[in-house]
Amino acid sequence: MPRPKKAGRPMAAPAAESPLCSRIIGAAFEAFMENGYAETSTLEIATRAKVSKRDLYAAFPNKQAVLLACIASRAARMRLAPDLPAPESRESLAATLRSLAATVVREACQPAVMAMHRLAISEAERSPDVAKTLEASRTVNRDALADLLAAAQAAGILRPGDAQQMMEQFFALLWGDLLLKRLLGVAAAPKPAEIERRARAAVESFLALHAARPAAAGAADPS
Repeated sequence: MPRPKKAGRPMAAPAAESPLCSRIIGAAFEAFMENGYAETSTLEIATRAKVSKRDLYAAFPNKQAVLLACIASRAARMRLAPDLPAPESRESLAATLRSLAATVVREACQPAVMAMHRLAISEAERSPDVAKTLEASRTVNRDALADLLAAAQAAGILRPGDAQQMMEQFFALLWGDLLLKRLLGVAAAPKPAEIERRARAAVESFLALHAARPAAAGAADPS
């Protein structure tokens, strides 16, 4: 059965749907990347966004709220669909996992997303809500994968087990130390062919560990 949803999501930044908010967020992200959060003033953000400070404060109560909105808007781009198609066979599960894996690596390794993670990490200790905002998007993807694996177990495609632990293992197989190297800036973003190779290898290794064994051909009917 699919895993029950967790209660109490981490707090997310305020919604930023209006053109004004989008302009402020874009300007703030550029300023944060160039100068750092502490050295960026609300005046600079307003100047870059070509709005008044009054308009900025009407949209966001303070600079930290702008930072949270920056992180939330970029983290949202990495989110997968929360309801992945239910697998009907090992082959369909493998195809979904390969597509999911390639999407995660491709989106997460983009320079703007890496910059967002570095910014969030640098501010997380001073501002716990920053880490919670980024974690909220990670949780959406992790829950979507765990639910997919639970559905595959219910369909007899995967062996029984803790779907949450299986999800974590899949991401470990997928990433290796690539994510850390990208955060440190010692590895370039992988090319499309490398992303596909990495996704395929992770899926093959994962299924070798967890796929249910097919029934033996010609086995006697116990009834």
